[in-house]
Amino acid sequence: MKLSSSAKGGDAVAPLLPEFRPIAASNGDGGREASVPGAVFNLATTIIGAGIMSLPAAVRVLGVVPALFLVVAAAFLADASAEFLLRYAGSGGAAPFSYAAAMGEAFGRAGSLVLHVCVGLTTAGTLTVYLVIIGDVLSGSQSEGVAHIGVLQEWFGERWWNARAVALLFTAVFIMLPLVLLRRVDSLRFTSAISVLLAVVFMCISTGMALYALFQGATETPRLLPDFGHMSSIFELFTAVPIIVVAFTFHFNVHPIRAELSKTSDMMVAVRISILLCSFIYAAIGFFGYLLFGESTMADVLSNFDRDTGSPIGSLLNDAVRLSYVLHLALVFPLLFFSLRISIDELLLPQASHHASDTCRFVLLTVLLLGFIYTASILFPSIWTLFQFFGSTTAVCISLIFPAAIVLRDVEGISKTRDKVVASVMLALAVVTSSIAIGSNIVSHLGGNRE
Repeated sequence: MKLSSSAKGGDAVAPLLPEFRPIAASNGDGGREASVPGAVFNLATTIIGAGIMSLPAAVRVLGVVPALFLVVAAAFLADASAEFLLRYAGSGGAAPFSYAAAMGEAFGRAGSLVLHVCVGLTTAGTLTVYLVIIGDVLSGSQSEGVAHIGVLQEWFGERWWNARAVALLFTAVFIMLPLVLLRRVDSLRFTSAISVLLAVVFMCISTGMALYALFQGATETPRLLPDFGHMSSIFELFTAVPIIVVAFTFHFNVHPIRAELSKTSDMMVAVRISILLCSFIYAAIGFFGYLLFGESTMADVLSNFDRDTGSPIGSLLNDAVRLSYVLHLALVFPLLFFSLRISIDELLLPQASHHASDTCRFVLLTVLLLGFIYTASILFPSIWTLFQFFGSTTAVCISLIFPAAIVLRDVEGISKTRDKVVASVMLALAVVTSSIAIGSNIVSHLGGNRE
């Protein structure tokens, strides 16, 4: 691969590339090469995060047909953008490159810096949402004017040790910290497999509850199309779209996972299996979650699982759904944290060696970032607002805009006509959808403030 003139000189771009920073040979996993199943589990775990909880609300706003169409469309766009990144980030036959390297080669130092900033904001915001959801489930929440009791309060009553701040601190220190201190992505393959299994369990339980309620006549007829009878629905349509876009944002982990595969050419196979699996899970949870709760579906559907759903063992199933997904999020957390730590380290110390080879720096950065996310999760009240913001801005850039821009820039001169057509459509859809979503969010928040 041809490097930019500044990179050839050894300054601007090269220090920003993670692969140019060799990791110490002893990295806690014996140098074991990753397998395709491990890559699939890690990718699927990266994809299936907190966004799954907002999908039933997106189906409620959009209607069943448009929402499921968007899930399929977003899956195709995610596949195309991931293929672009894998092909254009190693087109010159050099050592394995990263997303930041592709941006650096196409747009220089500024491109790498912007990518790191977007990854940092997206992953930090998403990890904050994870802890917010965990806090809501364990210690309760106040959503849309309704109080929702947490599982710990339901079981043990109000105690100082199950208050939100304490429960999240325990989770961060005793569950998150040991996992985020692992230095290789492939070290998380077993926890990722458990995480995907828990997502499937969540899907099966919610589907079973929805079908039971349907046979009992306790469900509403789902709307197939948006309700245009309310003017606000037009704005809500575009605020719901970024939820689905965020759900397929995994691109920052593609290259770290590929770098550990025994055959890097297998990465696209792992990507496509992961996207197919996650699309099925998303469609099922979005539809059956909406079918189960109807127009009362909340922005975070877990908040709905503290009500009577008509099942003879409804309380037990509700708690099983909520706790299984809390554990799922706890196991997703370290995968996104991995990319956050890389981006922040390279923004702060672009000239230094890889952070995993410096134990003191690695541990200090890990603890500081985890502490920041914990603090933000206590202060940030709304999951819906966070997903609207990141879905409309940084997540759209990472998953659609930047891959399309790399193809259109085509510094290696390898783009085919089909690539440029797909990239142009991808870029246009991303910019239009993002702009409308940002505008409608502003209008919605201004209207809420006036009230």
